[in-house]
Amino acid sequence: MSMYINHKGTFLLSFVAQYSSTLLNCSNPDSPSMLEALKPVFNLNAIRPVVNITTVTNIGISITVFGILGVLKRRRTVSDSWVSLLQKWQNEFTKWDPEECGTSRMSVPRTNLWLPDIIINEFMDENTAPKVPYAYLLSDGTVSDSQPIKAITSCKLDIYLFPFDIQNCTLSFNSYTLKSKYNHEDVSQAILISLRRQAMLYVANLLLPSSFLITVDLFSFILPPNDADRSSFKMTLILGYTVFLLMMNDLLPATGNAIPLINVFLSMCLAMMVASLLETIVITNFLCGSSNYSRAPRWIRVLFLKILGRLVCLPPKPRDRNDTVIQNPVTQVTEESKTLEQKGPLGEDKTLQELRSLGRVLQAVRLQVEQHLSKSLSTEEWVQIGLIIDRLLFILYIIFITVSFITIIIIWVVSYNAA
Repeated sequence: MSMYINHKGTFLLSFVAQYSSTLLNCSNPDSPSMLEALKPVFNLNAIRPVVNITTVTNIGISITVFGILGVLKRRRTVSDSWVSLLQKWQNEFTKWDPEECGTSRMSVPRTNLWLPDIIINEFMDENTAPKVPYAYLLSDGTVSDSQPIKAITSCKLDIYLFPFDIQNCTLSFNSYTLKSKYNHEDVSQAILISLRRQAMLYVANLLLPSSFLITVDLFSFILPPNDADRSSFKMTLILGYTVFLLMMNDLLPATGNAIPLINVFLSMCLAMMVASLLETIVITNFLCGSSNYSRAPRWIRVLFLKILGRLVCLPPKPRDRNDTVIQNPVTQVTEESKTLEQKGPLGEDKTLQELRSLGRVLQAVRLQVEQHLSKSLSTEEWVQIGLIIDRLLFILYIIFITVSFITIIIIWVVSYNAA
């Protein structure tokens, strides 16, 4: 990146005219002679190093990013960026003959040279990098000034694809004493830095443990639903996962333009575990207490037993129609009475009385059997509904895990190919 700038001040041309067409003269080809020849130039460090004030000084800026030491997510800033800033420009007063002076390159103190006041607009703190006290002079008049910078710069973070995100941060360079040669406005040039996050740390510490826990919860469906160990096992998983999220909270971004997908994934994992526990509680209640329930409403039987049951491959079981037929005891008593009448009147009253008593007992037994059969049908329906819900959530678990893994792999591959 290059910027074309002029100094905003004016200077006496007669003062610098003596250096317009001559080279530095060295008495001997050694460093002391070279330094002695440069002393008059050092006295001109307060002015832009051009003979003619209308001459444009071309300042070339190159920046090398060695690493991002940290990201302050809560401030939405890129923190501790270790960079090297190299500036080059022409000093018309520092040209010499390499053969006469014995060298084509010499290091001099920066305080003895004119330096452009180039700053980075996004700086949010003081540069704490060590200062380099020297700059290089080349025989053709080029000044090379390289400085390390520990920059804390403002940068908006797009964390939607965290931790597979690629951040594009702008560093704009500005000067308060230099003007553009075209419109005489303040110089402001920007470069774009693309940063790719090292995702392996977050994959190993966040995604893989979450995936392992949700997979273990998936296999907990193998346990019998009416077993108390299944509920306690799921509660232990939820407790462990909650503690895990609290411990790993510092790894997650706190602010951003959108909610990261990883937050959605972790929330969905916790929601699936809680739903699994609630479903286990409901099914256990169906299996253990369904005998106290009345028969399920018709819309529930249609929705679960006929529609969802066939969808999850648990259709309603066909009932055995060869039930034991209990004959009406009153009919039996009448038939027995006719038989006794045919036999004769001997003992007729006593026999009829016993038969009527037996009929009342049989009638009570029949009512109890019918009530038991009705409760058995209601219990079977609620148990079947519970098993269908259990199978349905198991299928949803498999779909969620499969879609999540495929999405994570696709985002990971795309982010690395785009970098």
